[in-house]
Amino acid sequence: MRLALVQARRARGRSFPNPPVGAVVYRGARVLGRGYTRPVGGAHAEVVAIESALRRHGASAVRGASLAVTLEPCSHVGRTDPCVDRVVAAGIRRVAVGHVDPHPQVAGRGLRRLRRAGAQVQVGVLEAECRAQHRGFLSVQARGRPFVILKLASSLDGRIATARGESRWITGPEAREAVHRLRARVDALLVGSATALADDPELTARRSGRVVHRPVRVLVDAGLRVPGSARLYRGADRRSWVLCGARASVSRRRSLAARGVRLIEVGLRDGHVDLRRALRRLAREGLTEILVEGGGELAAALLRAGLVDELHWFTAPRLIGAEGRAALGELGVAALARTPRLHDLRVRRVGRDLHAVGRLEAGGR
Repeated sequence: MRLALVQARRARGRSFPNPPVGAVVYRGARVLGRGYTRPVGGAHAEVVAIESALRRHGASAVRGASLAVTLEPCSHVGRTDPCVDRVVAAGIRRVAVGHVDPHPQVAGRGLRRLRRAGAQVQVGVLEAECRAQHRGFLSVQARGRPFVILKLASSLDGRIATARGESRWITGPEAREAVHRLRARVDALLVGSATALADDPELTARRSGRVVHRPVRVLVDAGLRVPGSARLYRGADRRSWVLCGARASVSRRRSLAARGVRLIEVGLRDGHVDLRRALRRLAREGLTEILVEGGGELAAALLRAGLVDELHWFTAPRLIGAEGRAALGELGVAALARTPRLHDLRVRRVGRDLHAVGRLEAGGR
């Protein structure tokens, strides 16, 4: 199962709306085939692993072999045929499963089908690790919204820019590399219009200057303030999405649509995009795990609404002072007992900076 988890990590950010599953076909200590879920419309992990084993070792080696898979094999017809049928047809006799698939069209049906076919099935192998791997998919099934990761980078006194707006670079190259590794694992990157206007980010994952992943780029821009020349619109190809209000300019809508930008109309609350509704809509569009990168007002709004699941805070050993721009907007906290609190907190050094990671209690409040 640990080998299957290694495979599953290769699918993170690339398999949505399907979960990033990994699978390994083995006989004793001998690995016959490995696989991970391909992009939407492609084969699921179990099928990739079985086909790999068949190509390398033949049907007789696979018949009677074992399969470890991080999630229960699907049992319904979707964009692909049921994976459980391929497992049975290959003659797999032992199946180790990370956890049951909560999707209503699966939810134990795959396990029952395997057992009826005579396979020995073990459920709950490295379950905690497998659930962590599929956390975006599980969030959508349980809460109807993606798993939300918030990233902030600030000075030691909690500032993200000087009073004049200078922000590049507060943290060092090692911290920025860590952020790009985060970007490489998610379905989408989300920013607000203030950040897009101030920083003009490209929102790609890069390694050694080379783009290694292009997540869906989501912009929260109720009034379509961000110009069409923004870098996050370049090469849109329907992977640049804008959450806007119903009253946004018709001419700007047409201009952005002509560039391949996808506009998603969402209801407003107090003149701003209703973030709870927006996240539910993004889940319906297939997104399961989102990294939010700014800015301070958007971060605070998500925290106030209890919509942040995991926080990554990079802190540089420098001081900017009260005249600098705060990393967080107002949280509306009247008492310490109401403050968002982190648990499972981990802190490590990245170059000269600190990287703190924690989960928000009770969904953020």
